[in-house]
Amino acid sequence: MPYIIFKNYFCLKYKTAIPNYCRIYSELTMIQTSTSIMKKERQMLIMKEINLHNRALSSDLSNTLNVSEDTIRRDLNELAEAGKLVKVHGGALSKSYQFNYSIVDAYAPEAKQTIAQKAAQLIKNDMFVVIGGGTTVSELIRHIPLDTTATFFTVSLLTALQLCDHSKATVIFIGGTIAKTSQISSGGEVISRFADIHADLCVLGANGISFNEGITDSDMETVQVKRAMMKASKETAILTISEKLDSVQRLRVCSLDEINYLITELDPDNVELKAYKRERLTIV
Repeated sequence: MPYIIFKNYFCLKYKTAIPNYCRIYSELTMIQTSTSIMKKERQMLIMKEINLHNRALSSDLSNTLNVSEDTIRRDLNELAEAGKLVKVHGGALSKSYQFNYSIVDAYAPEAKQTIAQKAAQLIKNDMFVVIGGGTTVSELIRHIPLDTTATFFTVSLLTALQLCDHSKATVIFIGGTIAKTSQISSGGEVISRFADIHADLCVLGANGISFNEGITDSDMETVQVKRAMMKASKETAILTISEKLDSVQRLRVCSLDEINYLITELDPDNVELKAYKRERLTIV
């Protein structure tokens, strides 16, 4: 637009003839600035959603942010190119699925460290423990004493590799079809193998948790595997940061009545946890 390049000259020389061009230029500048801010805020919200729930579908992000899926796809591509997330078909994953991901880089690291310290107290020598994956579980493993003699069963390659540092522990990877992005195995073979396991404790992270809907997730295969892991154990402990409280994903894993421990970074008597109190549920 030539009038933009020479706007000062036109506005000074033709005060009566060109006022609209000056106004239009000003409005265009404001719109461009506003659009830039909206994009920045939108991408921040996208990152928070993905880091909080580990994954997100483009369709869900589109509905939540009230923008087109094309806009979401462009945002996800930009964020992936910037190394902030892992782009997959239909959405994106948190970078926490990558093996070299550090707790320092994780979302809410201090909260997860507090949760890990609490959860580590549940794991005793000679126990059989079924354990999932994710950054909170990863931090838990760092808090388990290296001389622990427990036996661990897991579907997460990253969890299995991390547990190998515990020289006295037995680590059993339950293999099946491994998702290349999350490095977690799933499928009928995995569920079948868990049917033959009788563990003392199941330790899982939560994608979503609500006092009405219980524990929820967004992926059907993940839900099926988590159910099998819980069924294979006498007790189940759910680890979650408080930001996930009162959040609901598309698929239910179980009700709150089916878990034994809920571990957050909050004090057990915190008002945010009042609605989660159950007769069989210990809030840690």
